[in-house]
Amino acid sequence: MAQDKYRVVGTVVDEDNDEAVAYAQVALYEPGSSSPYAGGITQDNGKFMIQAEEGQYELKVIFVGYEEKRLTDIVVEDSPVKLGNIILSADAKQLEEVVIESNKIRRPVSTDLEGLNIRPDQTLSNVGGSLLDVLRNTPSVNVSQDGTVSIRGSSGTNVLIDGRNSALASDLEQIPASAIDQVKIVNNPNAKYDAEGAGGVINIQLKRGKDQGTNGKAEVTLGTRYRLNTNLRLNHKTTDYNVYGGYSFRSWPRVGRSQTTRLTFDDNQRLEQYSDRESQDKEHTINIGGDYFLGKNKISYEGAFNMEDESDFENNFTQVFDTETGNTLLEYNRQNRETEDNFSMDNALIYERLFDQKGKEFRFSISHSFRDQLENQDISVFRGTVDPEGEVPNGEERSLNDEYRKTIVAQADYVQPLGEGKLEAGLKSTYRSFDNDYLYEVLDQNTGEWVNQETVSNRFLYQDQIHAAYAIYSRSFDKLDISLGSRLEQTIVDTKLYNTGEENEQQYLNLFPSLQTLYNINDLNSIKFTYSRRIDRPNGWRLNPFPDISDSLNVRIGNPNLQPEFIHSIELGHMVRFESVDITSNLFYRHVDGQVDYIVRIEDGISYRQPANLNTSQTYGFELITTSQITPWWNVNASYSIFQTEVDGSNLGTDLTNSGLSWNAKLTTDVNLPYGVDFQLTGNYTAPEIEAQGKDLARYYADISLQKSLLSDKANLSVTLRDVFDTRRFAGENYGESFRQSFEYKRESRILLVSLGYNF
Repeated sequence: MAQDKYRVVGTVVDEDNDEAVAYAQVALYEPGSSSPYAGGITQDNGKFMIQAEEGQYELKVIFVGYEEKRLTDIVVEDSPVKLGNIILSADAKQLEEVVIESNKIRRPVSTDLEGLNIRPDQTLSNVGGSLLDVLRNTPSVNVSQDGTVSIRGSSGTNVLIDGRNSALASDLEQIPASAIDQVKIVNNPNAKYDAEGAGGVINIQLKRGKDQGTNGKAEVTLGTRYRLNTNLRLNHKTTDYNVYGGYSFRSWPRVGRSQTTRLTFDDNQRLEQYSDRESQDKEHTINIGGDYFLGKNKISYEGAFNMEDESDFENNFTQVFDTETGNTLLEYNRQNRETEDNFSMDNALIYERLFDQKGKEFRFSISHSFRDQLENQDISVFRGTVDPEGEVPNGEERSLNDEYRKTIVAQADYVQPLGEGKLEAGLKSTYRSFDNDYLYEVLDQNTGEWVNQETVSNRFLYQDQIHAAYAIYSRSFDKLDISLGSRLEQTIVDTKLYNTGEENEQQYLNLFPSLQTLYNINDLNSIKFTYSRRIDRPNGWRLNPFPDISDSLNVRIGNPNLQPEFIHSIELGHMVRFESVDITSNLFYRHVDGQVDYIVRIEDGISYRQPANLNTSQTYGFELITTSQITPWWNVNASYSIFQTEVDGSNLGTDLTNSGLSWNAKLTTDVNLPYGVDFQLTGNYTAPEIEAQGKDLARYYADISLQKSLLSDKANLSVTLRDVFDTRRFAGENYGESFRQSFEYKRESRILLVSLGYNF
């Protein structure tokens, strides 16, 4: 009769930085045997699990660059053996004489209990790009034309920088891909994370410098239309301290176009609009930081700075026709010249305390970030023509938008082992403010004076405070890991409209439970189940009631009466890891009370777009993510997600209930070509997706990249052609009882980039 087997579990970590060591080899040996009894490799979080019969064993951990680790006298009896953290020390031997020839296996995406881990440097088309380019190539994530990020069909995401709320996250395109170490997508976060975000959490981890000694990398990218992206990173690490820094310069010119067609049935009119756009964006990004080790104490500083200058020109052609007679009712040309000066800063001070008791930890951090944005617009209007060549404008407008965002966060986290489990607890306070001062003036053609438009000019102040406390208890049984927690959040929101003196105050206290379980069927298969209750609070832009009339016939208005969304999210997943194939599949369900969606209404030929709370929405679907090594020279990473969305807006109108099926697929495949050349193809397809009043149309594109290592792998040269077939665009349809409209936005997306990087 076969004997029962019991689990041997542990986590492999780096001695210098306490970070997980992924893909280390772990093996159990019977006494006196030179052949392993059983073994495996560590996951991305450093954890491993081996099953063994009762008996005494020796365990070995091996990974290139580290000294071999041995643990003796491991006794397996009638319960799981928990080895805790197994610490690897850097190998002091010089390995310059050892040459290991192997094919590169890229793993841009890996999965664990929480969600997805994204390695930007493993997708070649990310070279020279920004964080938005990284997210476009990430499973379950979609990025719209204006940079809005959605996960599994929900645009409510909580974006963190190094685990912190930061004003830098208000513009994700300002963060260069070269500065990012890893992006963590947490679809169903536990109580340790903020409850904010229907779609989950996106945590952007910037590079900090991990290697001993002095190290660096320089990289330069050149692209069509004279695009330029350069960056330099340095770090110096000893046993007592670590200092690091990086600098990036980005010059990114762009062109684009858009068109809108709208039919209004009550007045028999057809609107046709076409716009050309040109922009030039120049950014300087600096990140610096350091760690100081004093016994069991660690003090760290992390800082990031961004300066951006942007200039845009938009040429808009508009005509309105009578659909019955074909007569032209209105036509004009509107030329908008816009400049932006932006400055962002993020600073954080962190204290960490280690204890003699394994697993006991304390961490305190305080951070401050802000983004100061100054935007000027000068608008020339040519009424009565769409071809103003050589004409003098018969209307002039100008605006000044001064916006300031600030975020302050103080947080303390404590971990205490308790018997066979552990207790995590913490406190967090977040203070945010959004101050937007908008001045809009029109030139009086008779007097030559600029006249303030008081129905448009406004100053709006949004402030909120979120005070939170959480507790999580986790425990591992024979084959089951379980984590049960809850988070209590007190929200205080204050808004003030200075023009009218109108103030709006909201306060609410909410409890957000979470549950995470993982059942290990055997060495290869595991099943997870997660649940969380979440919230999505309306931001300042959505609450500001004054109109944005950059396009006088398509006006966006905020809604000061918006209420937060409350979300229930459930996920059931299966993970299997073979020698050359990893497969993760997930069933997910999300129910939203008070779903916020933009509602379009037409009045006097003008489209007004305003957010409103609907009754409910629900989304349920299936997701599949695979990483496969087909042959020693060919590997494939693919993901597929399909989901049904149902929106109930019957509280606002009978035509605001909608449902539809959508799906998306992403593929990254690598081939090792002769002469040490790596070839990579990246493809993305997103099917149409419904809204309360219409749908977004399909989006798809493909990128190809080649990379060659030079100078004994110290340098690399890569060539990327993005959007090979020039198909990437954002288009959609909106409709109501009295109108139907379609729109399309198309930026220049077929871009050739050449990059050269050098490590030293």
